[in-house]
Amino acid sequence: MQSPLVLLALTLAGLYCAKLWRDDLRTAQAGRTVRGGFPGATPAPPRAVWLAVTGALVLLALETAGELALGIAAEQTRMTLAFAAYSVLAAPIIEEVIFRGWLVLDRHGNAVRWAGIVVASVLFALLHPFLWAWDDAGFRLTLTLKGWFSTTLLFLSSLWFYTARFASWNPSRSLLPCFAAHAAKNLGVVAIKAVSGHLALTG
Repeated sequence: MQSPLVLLALTLAGLYCAKLWRDDLRTAQAGRTVRGGFPGATPAPPRAVWLAVTGALVLLALETAGELALGIAAEQTRMTLAFAAYSVLAAPIIEEVIFRGWLVLDRHGNAVRWAGIVVASVLFALLHPFLWAWDDAGFRLTLTLKGWFSTTLLFLSSLWFYTARFASWNPSRSLLPCFAAHAAKNLGVVAIKAVSGHLALTG
């Protein structure tokens, strides 16, 4: 997905989604009930945001160190500036609202919720194209060491984002720490690609 027009549309959609989420947050902060609003549109203490971001960056550091140790760091895909902008500005909003917001089984106790979290995290990881590719040649599996390693780290990242929402240090179960952690991790990925020469102006 490197089409600049598609990425621009998705980025604008993500930013609009963020605006709607913020509107619901302000309504909640004013003491009014939001019916049918966005999930997790509640305030979060600064400590919750920083803990979530720190955990995400630790995972990114482990991923980077693991790629170097396994000798697969050079197998990174190239990223365009348009995709970089989408991954930092919009993907954290869209993906967190869907996965850490709507795809939560929150009415049947902790055991069911965390079972659902594991399943959703597997789905989250597999939807990212590390173990598969879909291009002009069609759909194909890419079951490489790099693919398995990156998919595993995405699974762990998803579990951390869920933890950031439901941990005791996020008492209102706000999605704000999830947004911040996801954006910080993606920004770190962009920075690593820029330093390693895998960030390009266009495809």
